[in-house]
Amino acid sequence: MPTIKDVAKLARVSYSTVSNVITNSRPVSSKARAGVEAAIKQLNYLPSGVARSLRHRTTSTIGLLISNSTNPFFAELARGIEDACYRNSYSVILCNSEDDPIRQETYLRVLMERRIDGLIVGSTGHDPALAEMLKNVHFPVLLVDRPLPELSVATVQTDHERGGYLAAKHLLDLGHRAIGFIGGPLKQSPSAERLRGFLSGLREQKIKIPPSWIVEADFSVQGGYRVAHRLMGARRPTGIFAGNDMTAIGVLSFASEKKIRVPDELSVVGFDGIELGRYFKPALTTIDQSIQRLGEIAAAALIRSMLEDRAGRVPETHSIEPKLLIRGSTGPAPF
Repeated sequence: MPTIKDVAKLARVSYSTVSNVITNSRPVSSKARAGVEAAIKQLNYLPSGVARSLRHRTTSTIGLLISNSTNPFFAELARGIEDACYRNSYSVILCNSEDDPIRQETYLRVLMERRIDGLIVGSTGHDPALAEMLKNVHFPVLLVDRPLPELSVATVQTDHERGGYLAAKHLLDLGHRAIGFIGGPLKQSPSAERLRGFLSGLREQKIKIPPSWIVEADFSVQGGYRVAHRLMGARRPTGIFAGNDMTAIGVLSFASEKKIRVPDELSVVGFDGIELGRYFKPALTTIDQSIQRLGEIAAAALIRSMLEDRAGRVPETHSIEPKLLIRGSTGPAPF
């Protein structure tokens, strides 16, 4: 890879002259400038981004720390963030922590060494160690999808409780009265809030369900499949609200294997609105939180905070309204 010294040698000028041409920091004669520009083109030279960042104290780079890149939700979220950053001439460094605290701390240190201008965190919720680390950074931080109660920074998230309510109402409107809930870990705020909204919808119609029909999984296809096996016993619900789309797909897979007809015998509602859901058979009814738009809003809010003087201001909180997306996995309750 050619260096600035190679450019100087080819153009027959000093190292500092090449630097002045690149940065426009000092006047350079037309002849010298033309020679340097020709040498840059001939060598296909790219100026050092690190050196430029040290000069201007900015790298036009945003860090993105997520907990699980194999989950389509985070993949689509990252796409929305990247698209918005690209439109605003920012690059994105993606780090996947796999919910490993050591890996999370390592990546955060790497991002700080890269002198990022800001950081978006898709956290797993309550994490005092992460919150403590983020308190000591010197760039804007934004949390997306899940807040950290210990940290007062900008947040962008869906109204999870409203989404849970919409799921319950949809199944109730279809005549279902035996409805189960398969959530993610209830210690994580999105799962707890979705359950709260779901139960609120049931109470509104004075519907009570057995406590055993409220179960935890792990937001994965395997978890949904495993818990469905336990939930769909002799006394089983006619409708299930799954805490996310991956869990719902696990339920649909179990139903298909056990010859349980969806939606004739069992209706299933997911949460997220991942693209994969529309291509499953039957296509998944879901609570759509417009994941890419969520990412775009998060990136725009972070960039805005990097460009503005936000000292002393209350951190922004953006709540995104979810919507019910009806497809083939739900239908009238069997009678």
